[in-house]
Amino acid sequence: MAGRADKRGFRAVRGRGRWWLWLVGALVVVVAAVVAVMVLRGRQPRPVPLGLRAAGQVALPGDSSRFDYASLDSGRGLLFIAHLGTSEVVEVDVHAQRVVRAIGDLPGVHGVLVVPARHRVYATATDANQMVILDEDTGARIANGPTGAYPDGLAYDPVRGTVWTTNETGGSETVLDAVTATPRGTVELGGEAGNVAYDPPTGQMIVDVQGANVLAVIDPASLTVTRRVGLPGCDHDHGLALDPDRRLAFVACDGNAVLLTVDLNTWRVTGTDRVGQGPDVLAFDPGTRRLYVAAESGWLAILDEHDRHLVVTGSGHLADGAHVVALDPGTHRSYYPVPAGRDGHPVLLAFDQAS
Repeated sequence: MAGRADKRGFRAVRGRGRWWLWLVGALVVVVAAVVAVMVLRGRQPRPVPLGLRAAGQVALPGDSSRFDYASLDSGRGLLFIAHLGTSEVVEVDVHAQRVVRAIGDLPGVHGVLVVPARHRVYATATDANQMVILDEDTGARIANGPTGAYPDGLAYDPVRGTVWTTNETGGSETVLDAVTATPRGTVELGGEAGNVAYDPPTGQMIVDVQGANVLAVIDPASLTVTRRVGLPGCDHDHGLALDPDRRLAFVACDGNAVLLTVDLNTWRVTGTDRVGQGPDVLAFDPGTRRLYVAAESGWLAILDEHDRHLVVTGSGHLADGAHVVALDPGTHRSYYPVPAGRDGHPVLLAFDQAS
């Protein structure tokens, strides 16, 4: 009897011990979660009112999966959005605020670029390692050509009639004919590639080499890298936008959430600004000299350019998944496709500057 009583007492003590262990474990998990949230919030820049006014929204087709780049034909009011998760490019008439069509069969589409002068849309079918040419008027597929591994961003060279695809894991640029998608050459970058931009005054291509934290300057005639520009203070330069008139490049470093300003005359970094965690897509408005930096964390940074230097005028959380921004230079309206709006379905958000 005594032995049985001892066992029952032992089981009771052991049960209480397990309960306490469970309670301690649960508290540890809660504390860790709170600390993680505080750390993540601490990494964001100081909030500054964005100064945006809602200008409407458009329900988008498909599921609540990831969007990637977007490109606007401002003259016609046609916005083309890469819906990576559904392998479609969604065309939206932003004037009428309606979806025109969803263009499918673009495996893992990342980059999208509309060239109004050609009435063509170019898209990187990343999972197929291809660039696809679409008719802007009908959405029909016109041609496709091979790229390197994991094509991402795009840029157009109007002088030579070529489209450049950034092959992220391939560490190269593929140059394709803008009419036929026939490859014209490849430029090896010496590291994982970020975004690419065409510089009109010089006719050069400028590329983020995010695997080496440098900018590569490429002569498109010889398809050779003519200069490598170090980016001190940058971890993984991915996003890129240019102010060609004032000879500036804006480089988003998604590894440490900073934005660098690079003087294209001296090839020196002249400014460093904190932006939201995971800066991704950049859009520059030449009329207002305003830069928008959309981040993976859903934070948006707005910076105004004065005397060739940037000043943060807005910084805050816009919406979950709002890492893509497109800009209309005529109306100065900005657009943000997000996977889930208030009803849980994908939506395109539009904003005007409040002042």
